[in-house]
Amino acid sequence: MMKKLILASASPRRKELLSQMGLTFTVCPACGEEKTGFHRPEDVVRELALRKAREVAAKTEEDALVIGSDTVVAFEGGILGKPADKEDAFRMLKSLQGASHMVYTGVAVVDAATKETLVNFTDGTRVSMYSMTEEWIRDYIETGEPMDKAGAYAIQGGCSLWIKGIEGAYSTVVGFPTARFYHELRKIGVDLLERSAERKTMGI
Repeated sequence: MMKKLILASASPRRKELLSQMGLTFTVCPACGEEKTGFHRPEDVVRELALRKAREVAAKTEEDALVIGSDTVVAFEGGILGKPADKEDAFRMLKSLQGASHMVYTGVAVVDAATKETLVNFTDGTRVSMYSMTEEWIRDYIETGEPMDKAGAYAIQGGCSLWIKGIEGAYSTVVGFPTARFYHELRKIGVDLLERSAERKTMGI
């Protein structure tokens, strides 16, 4: 019998991506502070993902695998998380338009029963954007979409018309590198597709 899956995130994008993989899971968001002593964005998201997974695993009594994840946008040596307000969102989009930046998503999987870290990695994708007018940026911000997104935009949403191209996994930019996640688990003998097939056979 495969272990249950718990997603330590309330992100609707991550829930949607995991569901698209055909997985069944419960959601138990981590609520700890998102602070780290690391400075490189690759290290920051990997560490924060691990902290989220460990936090939820520590209070979970089920025999489950806990999945933690974190995403940031990196541009010109700086890290762009979620905007603090509309002006912060404008600043982010103004700097990103007409240029290229990196999106990093960290993932961690912790065994709730043993508290062992099974997987902890970072995946990165380069995103290039077309130039945007200030008027369009203001209008986009007024939709509210940028306010809970790293870098103040959603590649799968209203900002999609301004994405010139990407180098890497699209799902990493959305918030969870599904293919990398699947194959990293396969390396340690956990096949999520077998788990999905098992549940279907059981009628779950």
